[in-house]
Amino acid sequence: MARLGGSKSIVLAALAAAVAVPFGLLWRTQRTLDRTRAEVAREQEIPATIRTLGRASVPGAEIIASASGFRDAAVFGGRLYAASSNTLWEYDAGGAVTNRYVCGLDLPPAPLTKLAVGLAGGAREQELFVATRGGGLVAFDGRSFRQILPARQEYRNITALLPLDSGQLLAGTESGGVIAWDGARFTHFHDALRGARVTALAGSIESLWAGTMDEGVIHLRAGQVERFSEEQGLPDRHVLSLASRGETAWAGTAMGIAEFRAGRFQRTLAEGTFARALLEREGMLLAGTLDEGIAEIPLEARQPRPRVAPRAGEGEVEALLETGGAVHAVLRDGLAARTERNGDWKKIAGIEDAPLTDGNIAALAVEPGGRLWVGYFDRGLDILDPGSPRAIHREDEHLFCVNRIVPRKDGAIVATANGLVLTGAEGRTRQVMTRREGLIASNVTDVLADAEGMALATPAGITFLSPGGPQSIYAFHGLVNNHVYSLAREGNRILAGTLGGISVLDNGMVKASFTTANSGLGHNWVSALAVVGGEFFAGTYGAGVFRFDGALWRGFPDSREGFTVNPNAMAVTEGAVYAGTLGKGLAVYSRASGRWGFSTAGLPSENVTALAAANGFLYIGTDNGMARMPERSIALP
Repeated sequence: MARLGGSKSIVLAALAAAVAVPFGLLWRTQRTLDRTRAEVAREQEIPATIRTLGRASVPGAEIIASASGFRDAAVFGGRLYAASSNTLWEYDAGGAVTNRYVCGLDLPPAPLTKLAVGLAGGAREQELFVATRGGGLVAFDGRSFRQILPARQEYRNITALLPLDSGQLLAGTESGGVIAWDGARFTHFHDALRGARVTALAGSIESLWAGTMDEGVIHLRAGQVERFSEEQGLPDRHVLSLASRGETAWAGTAMGIAEFRAGRFQRTLAEGTFARALLEREGMLLAGTLDEGIAEIPLEARQPRPRVAPRAGEGEVEALLETGGAVHAVLRDGLAARTERNGDWKKIAGIEDAPLTDGNIAALAVEPGGRLWVGYFDRGLDILDPGSPRAIHREDEHLFCVNRIVPRKDGAIVATANGLVLTGAEGRTRQVMTRREGLIASNVTDVLADAEGMALATPAGITFLSPGGPQSIYAFHGLVNNHVYSLAREGNRILAGTLGGISVLDNGMVKASFTTANSGLGHNWVSALAVVGGEFFAGTYGAGVFRFDGALWRGFPDSREGFTVNPNAMAVTEGAVYAGTLGKGLAVYSRASGRWGFSTAGLPSENVTALAAANGFLYIGTDNGMARMPERSIALP
């Protein structure tokens, strides 16, 4: 029995060893698979931060409202919401405004682009999702806002939204392709879409259509990737809009609408139509256009002829949507609903009047009495008196693209891309000076003025205006570069910031020039200059701010990472220097501590394009509107 027991033990041990080998192999294999899956998941995941938004805590700060056309709309919680670039509007059933949420105060400092309603992940209730350009994604549950901000910039500029039945919210981005939000994290949706410049999304998880800026249409179906451009029949590779119904999809372009069936190009509809928005309903394709209203295209006809719906609203059509059986059109100047009886369109809500004409601000100036002058990139000039509900607007063939404003006793000197404009007190053009009148170039980028005359910066050099007539200097006379962006003066000395460095002028003659090669400048492209307590501060396009004591250029230890200062976006007060940056908000320098810091609190955008300081207030212009805040409320570093 002992021998039998021993044999049995040997057999059992052998069996255990034999079994242990494959189990060990399986365990190691499983661990390898788990690690691989984790690595793949990490590669797919896009890091992001989530925070609950509260109203910006900048005492006394206000957003001076600017006219901004609607971009998109959605129905959520029984209310109609409409997004303009700088405000989310809430309307009741009668078309009255019940709430407004403002960028920089209630929402992130970023322009709004798209709206969508859906469930993400395991959420029990639908949310309103707000896409932004620069601020990522915002989710609203009817009570509070949450910002989901990707770590990398290319995923923050969201251009399209599409909720899926799978619990994912797809977000098309300006340069990062399509990413998916599942309620907890962002991930890449599909490798075929990585890096795509997405303009529109439509379809479902089984059949997804993505419109792009320059690659036409990308179609994902059953694991297959199909691409359509001009060679495959698309009227234009720049896709403006998408719509789908079952196995049929439509892609709107500036040259017409492409129809696809079962994944194949079928035909072109409404050839030549600039189709900004599309919606299919009951065999009719509605197409919102740039300036022709809303076209109705019968899809059953072999050669459908578009019909422009009567009273379709004025101006551009931004979006079309169907909610609860009703069809709405998002117009630049309001919202319209399509009547069921005869198919006409009826205005149901309009844009509220705003003091300022536009939100894309290029120049600011304030008179001692508080009168505000606002110059725009492409809308001329506004003059806003204190307490006035509406600015005086001036715009003409010369007073159009404004670079700098210098108020004077009886009006203003306005540097524009189309000449130097001298205005009266009400902003009416009195005189225009261009190359024909002796300027070295018509595009005036900056101006210095005193009782003796003016110095004008241009892309071709500097023109001095005096009673003796115009005189100009450029590279031939020693200027470091012809393209001059900014000027600053102390006494007889003028500094000229150019595309290729800085020149120092004394009584109109170039005495010295500085570049990265012979000085401590960190970048040759100098975009802004200011005099600060006997020194000059120079803002650059990419390397931050540098200071000049008359002999040496030096940087600041706490701003070595660099940042871009927008053209002429600097302001100096007794306690601080402010610089408007591209993408980092307001750069703040404490003259007491000698340190720089950054702030976005209370700003409608992180792209600060113009600054002016007066009477204890700082006026901050951006590409998405303007803020005014007491200087004492701005934290100094």
